[in-house]
Amino acid sequence: MKFSFSSRHIINYSLLAVIFLSGCDTSETALLTEKSIIYCSEGSPESFNPQTVTSGTTIDATAYQLYNRLLSFDSQDNSLIPELAKSWHITRDGTKVTFYLRKDVQFHDTDYFTPTRVLNADDVIFSFERILEQDHPYHEVSGGRYPFFNNNNFASIVERIEKINDFTIRFHLTGPNKGFLSSLATDYAVILSAEYADQLALQSSEQNIDIYPIGTGPFKFQEYRAGSFIRYYRHQDYWQSPALIQQLLFDITPNNTGRLTKLLASECDIVAYPIAHQTIDQHPALSLDQVTAYNVAYFGFNTQKPPFDNKLVRQAVAYAINKDAIMDAVYYGQAERAKSLLPPSAWDYEQSVNQIDYSIAKAQELLAEAGIEPGSLTIDIWAMPVQRAYNPDAVTMAKLIQADLQNIGINSNIVSYEWATFLKRLSNGEHQSVLIGWTADYADPDNFFTPLLSCSSARTGTNRALWCNDEFDQLLADALATSSSEQRRAYYQQAIELIAQEVPLVPIAHSKRFQARSSSVQGLVLDPFGGIDFTKVTKN
Repeated sequence: MKFSFSSRHIINYSLLAVIFLSGCDTSETALLTEKSIIYCSEGSPESFNPQTVTSGTTIDATAYQLYNRLLSFDSQDNSLIPELAKSWHITRDGTKVTFYLRKDVQFHDTDYFTPTRVLNADDVIFSFERILEQDHPYHEVSGGRYPFFNNNNFASIVERIEKINDFTIRFHLTGPNKGFLSSLATDYAVILSAEYADQLALQSSEQNIDIYPIGTGPFKFQEYRAGSFIRYYRHQDYWQSPALIQQLLFDITPNNTGRLTKLLASECDIVAYPIAHQTIDQHPALSLDQVTAYNVAYFGFNTQKPPFDNKLVRQAVAYAINKDAIMDAVYYGQAERAKSLLPPSAWDYEQSVNQIDYSIAKAQELLAEAGIEPGSLTIDIWAMPVQRAYNPDAVTMAKLIQADLQNIGINSNIVSYEWATFLKRLSNGEHQSVLIGWTADYADPDNFFTPLLSCSSARTGTNRALWCNDEFDQLLADALATSSSEQRRAYYQQAIELIAQEVPLVPIAHSKRFQARSSSVQGLVLDPFGGIDFTKVTKN
């Protein structure tokens, strides 16, 4: 059954239940109610293929639900463990990595695709050659953007991929790389169906590969209405134990208060990025979950546009920001003030890192040195329209910074757009400054430095500062090429010091991630690196 909702109306629970359970007779209704989860999310996905985006909203909706990767991270110690690859082998020189695939992995069987075989080497090769080869038939589909892989210079790391047999593949690398295996375990390194791609090519419908998804994950796609909902069904032939729920509905509710209202009214089982934590904690039928996230919120400057092409102006603004006030008004004690991009849990975190402390006098001195008269400068501050774990209220943060800048004679306008438009215009470099952030994909400092500030990420869009510094890039390359942990630490410490000098961005906070749920929901797991997994969730 196809259906849609008017954006002018709030979905009430009775209507949602009718839609969600449509087609069931009375005897099935109670069972489906117990076997269904309604998750109130904060926004619509940009795509149904995580390869093509980096936003947490898309990752939450797709990565763990629809797909698998060759490797994954152990939730206890973050070590690499097998997923679609049952094992792997690295040559002594680190330039060849061979993966041995499982032989029992079924793709989704849907209304629009029926697989005739299990996952094999052709699917892995297709999934990565699409990204690596610019002349690949699918490379330019959906715009030809693969930001995570482009940021990490994946094409310069992987020389070629070789098919040894139907269930064995070998990656030939241009040189040893400490981050390669970790990159294959991230949310973005999902495996697609080459057979489905061939079918779409025959139908001249290649774009559907990222719109009507086919994966190997615990849920399969059923329906999507932009701005309203996503509906998934359980993948009955999932290679691991099938999900414990039969249906999963993402109820898209961007308004923070709206999500809380639906939770209190039992119209949602789980909500993303909840507000009013005390209210939830005190409610007898609700629970509040939290996890220490590996993230950072920051205020980024477009270094390619005046006035932030001037380092003195960037430094002045950094000195003007009262981070303590932001901690109190935005995070309510549920975050740690950032000293650098890296959170304290990072293995090479340095307590002694130089940081810019709040000083109106120093900020005014730097503006004067830059030749800017008080009251003569007006800037735009772009603020995210959605909640993220790293920034629960970007608009309030923008207002606080607006007041801080007024104290040093800088006027400012707060700018925001609908989330998809915001991201698109941000990627186009239309902003002057922006409040945004980053959640790491794995526990390595490179996963902060490279996506946020490398020259490659400036070209592909996740470097919101559009800052490109050859010395910084060389430090990152040297760090990845060495096998010495102490040497890597030294390179990254130099990188941190360079950021502190050049100030392409101001790190604000490292926060916890929260979700609220009905107490009847059990087994929900939040990942400190982003994403949410419903495979083992049940509802009593």
